Amino acid sequence: MTDALTPRRSPSGRAEPPPGHPAVPMSRTTGRARARIAVTAVLLASLTAVVADTVRAGDNQSNPGRVLAGYAIAWALFAAAAWAVRKVPARAASVLVLAGAAAVAVAALVAPPRTSDDMFRYAWDGRVQAAGISPYAHPPTAPQLAGLRDNWLFPSHSSCKGWGLHRTDTGLCVRINRPTVPTIYPPVAEGWFLTVHALSPPGSRHKPLQIGGAALAFGTTLALLTVLRRRGDPQRAPARAALWAWCPAVPFEAVNNAHIDTLGVLLTVLALGTATAGTRRGALLGAAIAVKVLPVLALPGALSGQRNPARILRVASAAVAAVALVYLPYVVASGAGVLGYLPGYLQEEGYETGDVRRFALLRLLLPDDAAGVAAVVLLALTALYLWLRGDPARPWHGALLLTGTALLLISPNYPWYSLLVVALVALDGRWEWLTVTLAGTVLYLANPLLPGFPLQAWAYGTAAAVVVLAAYLRAAPAQRLLKRRHRSAPTAVRPEGQAATDPTVPK
Repeated sequence: MTDALTPRRSPSGRAEPPPGHPAVPMSRTTGRARARIAVTAVLLASLTAVVADTVRAGDNQSNPGRVLAGYAIAWALFAAAAWAVRKVPARAASVLVLAGAAAVAVAALVAPPRTSDDMFRYAWDGRVQAAGISPYAHPPTAPQLAGLRDNWLFPSHSSCKGWGLHRTDTGLCVRINRPTVPTIYPPVAEGWFLTVHALSPPGSRHKPLQIGGAALAFGTTLALLTVLRRRGDPQRAPARAALWAWCPAVPFEAVNNAHIDTLGVLLTVLALGTATAGTRRGALLGAAIAVKVLPVLALPGALSGQRNPARILRVASAAVAAVALVYLPYVVASGAGVLGYLPGYLQEEGYETGDVRRFALLRLLLPDDAAGVAAVVLLALTALYLWLRGDPARPWHGALLLTGTALLLISPNYPWYSLLVVALVALDGRWEWLTVTLAGTVLYLANPLLPGFPLQAWAYGTAAAVVVLAAYLRAAPAQRLLKRRHRSAPTAVRPEGQAATDPTVPK
């Protein structure tokens, strides 16, 4: 992949200097830069319009084909914009990245949630905590919480038909999914729900959580720009940050659906990008794990190549201490019930050995009962490899490898699970892993349209093939370069009369 500083060739084959070189007229350089900026800006404006139109078009139940088409167009525009911005000068590119991130986030705010009803549980948990009650103590339908119900989350004058509405066995209509069980979310997530509730005006419903998601997404863009400028190539930093800032998964999942995963993503980026392997990195990772368990997969990457036992202990102990500390108040309030419905959720979602809703790729090769065990073994081996051979200067590379591999093996149908992958792609530059996010999106939206088709295996199988092919193409030039250097290395000449057994002479 070339950038703006790579020499180009004229039609005659002669090398041309890059823009900004004294040999290039200023008007020519400025004209090219303006054209590239204009093209990128047009693509971003189109992406913003498509995001707004898609969230207005309907939901994934009433109009799934229309929503899927909107997502597809958004991904195509994102790919074009991410390609175009690579040739834009760094300062202008940074402005475009931030402006584009803000624009697509605002576009996602124009409608209520369209493809996930998780936000309604967030709002309810915040309300319960504001009343001084642990969210792990009672399910939403419990009579102890009847005084907290309103016509938004518990519509009483409704047929209870429509997107996001559920009728319980007792006849109660509710927008909250799994209303008969306690919450599954860890304490840092619950702290965010309480904070948003406390700052929300009365009657504001879903909008504060969406605005909070937009703030987290934009904050992650700022964190990525900062990290990439300090630790990478400042010229390429904006183009890398754009892989998060403009990725359609961000406005759709982090903003419109307001998934709490975004808070864990931000904490993980801060842990890997702004902290060395020590107590601060461990504490930030522990906080991320206490948002959503998935960032635990970044922990082996955070310890990549570490040989210092004291440093390893500091990271691991700080992570464990952070999780224990945030859980403590809820343990005091709820006792053993602090896990809420998490164990039941894992069983319900198919994370048991032999369940056929997970491990789609492994089940192509192994019996169903062995697929889960094989996934655990493969992930353990990957983590061991990162510890032994990982690059401590690039902890995000190991985190991306393990997190992306885990999602390929588990093959979830929830695209917001891979928001962490999107941010790690921005840090590491391995764009091919975005196909994991795309696979989850296609599976989530298109599966109801293709009953009986093995979409799970096809979607994640295609993503795995792209990742493997890209890894091969990245490694091939390096291998060819090593071979050329080996062939061009000078051969030692033995001085006349020197014994062949002389240890200083190569045999």
